[in-house]
Formats: sequence, structure tokens, C-alpha cells
Amino acid sequence: MTGLQHFGWFLARGFGPQGWGYPSLDWDYDWTRPEVYQEAARTLEQAGFDLVIIEDAPSLGSAETIDLRVRHAFGGPKHDPLLLAPYLFQATRHLGIVPTVNPAATLPYTAARQFSTLQHLSGHRLGLNVVTDTGSARHFSAEPQLDHDAAYDRAEEWLDGIRSLWRSWDDGALLTDRETDVYADGSRLRAVRHRGPHFSFDGPLNAIPFTDGEPAIVSPGGSGRGLGFAGANSDVQLALAPLTETSVRAYRAKIHDAARAAGRVPEDVQILFAIQPVITPSADEADRIVAASADPDDATLVQIARKQSSDLETDLTALDLDAPLDPSIFGAHVSRGSIQRLVGDRDEDAPLRAHLTALARAGRMSDRSGFVGTAEEFADLIEELGDWGNDGVLLWGDFHPVTLHRTLDELVPVLRRRGVLRREYVDGGLRANLRAF
Repeated sequence: MTGLQHFGWFLARGFGPQGWGYPSLDWDYDWTRPEVYQEAARTLEQAGFDLVIIEDAPSLGSAETIDLRVRHAFGGPKHDPLLLAPYLFQATRHLGIVPTVNPAATLPYTAARQFSTLQHLSGHRLGLNVVTDTGSARHFSAEPQLDHDAAYDRAEEWLDGIRSLWRSWDDGALLTDRETDVYADGSRLRAVRHRGPHFSFDGPLNAIPFTDGEPAIVSPGGSGRGLGFAGANSDVQLALAPLTETSVRAYRAKIHDAARAAGRVPEDVQILFAIQPVITPSADEADRIVAASADPDDATLVQIARKQSSDLETDLTALDLDAPLDPSIFGAHVSRGSIQRLVGDRDEDAPLRAHLTALARAGRMSDRSGFVGTAEEFADLIEELGDWGNDGVLLWGDFHPVTLHRTLDELVPVLRRRGVLRREYVDGGLRANLRAF
């Protein structure tokens, strides 16, 4: 029987219009105010989740396709999740808050100082989801857009530089000795001098050192370079992979090999696979949802096309659903991986309707063809993942109380009865809770 696993929530829309396009919008929460996020964060903490990761993309994309990104609020607008974090810390006591940060957007010294401040203010509950988005470089007066691997090189230099600043106060530098009236020993501060391909700065940092560890580092990315970055640097890897035993074990082995190559141990990285379950009150209802998804109506296909249009920065809603999809409509800036996720392995003369229908189709948890099922069936899946050595999962969706309660109300008691979801937190912040089991 499997033991405790870690649970997190991935706020996939980012600090953006929560509930837009769904009936839950009529709960009348204001997405620009902190209250909806604070209520959601308290729900996750009550449920025993370790962390919430807040997606972000600081760019609306190319000038020619901005309307596609904002028309239905899939690609924007988004506010800065780092500035939302203090409100979530205020509303909770244990939950880790992990805003997405971009190495191109903030110089290392400024980033190190801001993150250090939040780590202290939060009781060591800050995490950083480090992404290597290159398309937004033009917004920051940065160097020309980097290729995939070079962006990871920059992220690694950025993170190494920040850590050198965090560690510029040696042990014993902070004295706070009232008898001698000495607050700190300046001779124990190291004069960091960084001159690298992407950043140049001097230290030491003028923020004091941590008592319970540095902010936890989270990273996404399934490429070889991305997995290598995670193995060398991350406390949590946001994993996207088919949830078969072969795939899960192979993915984990790559991360663990990368960790060993960097002089770490596999246990240093918690690998959390992202899942978006649809929890139903009965198996019959799950069967009904799956059956209905096999033949979606045009309104459903248009809604999927809207999201794909935003992700691909290409207006699919203007195309004939029953005509073949011409790959030449996608610009050079569009990710080949994103295109492949749309077209799959279908014939090149397959109509757009076929591609969108494939995305609409749902599968049952009970036969492992998808993620629609009861709370008991989802718990079966979690236990199976645990038997394969899995560390935990990230559920994802809007950060809206309606979304959270729809997913968690029946699920949390089942997971707790089975002993896979924590009931209590440990002291020491996010890192301590990630390493508690």
C-alpha cells in the first residue's frame, strides 16, 4: 500500500480573469482583487496541499496576434504573480506559494533581494517557478531572443548568481549580540563579483540570510535540457507525461540521473505529474460525460478552437471545420510542439473538426484512458502512481473557489482515508514540508 504523496495546484490561467467563459463567473468575484485567491488558498491549505504554482507569461505575443490572446482571456491579461504572493501568505500559515519568474525580466541582484524579502515575510514558504520563455525578451530591453538551450543557460546563470548573493553572508556574519552591541560582522560578508555571458553584478546582498533554507525552486519543461536543469537545480519538477508505468518510471529516471550528474541525490527533487481530473459523483455520470465527449457539438469545438487560437497565435475559429488544416498557416514563431499536440498522428488531410474533436474527447479513469471518474477511482490512480515510486501530483485549473470545491469536496476525504494526503504540516516552511516524506 502506498504512503503519503505531495499535492499541489497549478493555477493554469495565472493571475488573470478567473472564471471567465464559465458559469462560475456569475459568483461575481473580481479577479483583480486578492479575495478570490485568498479564499482559494485557504481551501488548499485546509485540504493539506503543499503548494500552489501560479503560471505567468509576461508577453501578449506578437503585435499581429494580440487580439487572439485577449479576445477570450486565454493568453491575457495577466497581472504579476510575485505581487500576489504576499496576499496569499497573509491568508495562510503553511501553504507554499510559487509565482512564476522569468530570468529575462529581473536582474539577479534585484531578484535575490525581492525573493529574500518574501522568504522572510512568509515564514520560508516562497517557491519560484523558473521559466525560460524567450518570446518576451523584447519587453525587457534584453538581448536578442535566445534559442531553447541558450535560454536554459541564461536561467542557470541567473539562478547561480542569485544563490551566490543569498550565500554572501557566511555563517556567523549575523550576530545580533546585544551585549557587545554588534548586529553583524562585516568581515564575514563575501564580495561577490559576477561577470558572465548574460549578467554582470557585484555583491554582497544587503538582505540577511535565511534560517530555514532558500526558496524552493520549481521548473517545468520536458526537453533534455529542461530535465537536466531540473535535476541540477530544482526542488520540484512540474512533469507532463503519459501516466503509464513505463512512462512515469522513465521520466523519473531521467530526472534522477540528472540529479546524480549534478552531485545531488534523487530525493532532492520531488516530481509532481500534472493532472486535470473531472471528479464525478458516480461511475454512471462519468460514463455519460465520456460518451458525450465522443461526439462534441460545434459550440464545444469552437470553444476549444478559441483556446488553441490563443496558444498557437493563429485564428482557428475563422477556418472551415470540415476542411483540411494547412500547416503553413502557423507562423515560424509558433512552437512545433504546440502544433503537434493539435494535429497528433492524424493524416495531413484530416479536417480541423477531427483535430478539435480529438482534444474534446475524454476518457475514464477506471480503464486509464483519461481522467474522468469518481473520487474513489482517482484515489486508485494516485495509489497506483505511488506504487511506481511517484512523489505526488499537481492538479490544475482556475484558482476559483467553485473549481476547487468541485474537484476537492469528495476527493480530499477519500485520499485522507487512504493515507495518501497529509493531515498535518511540519514547521520550517515549504522546503521542510516537501522533504517531510
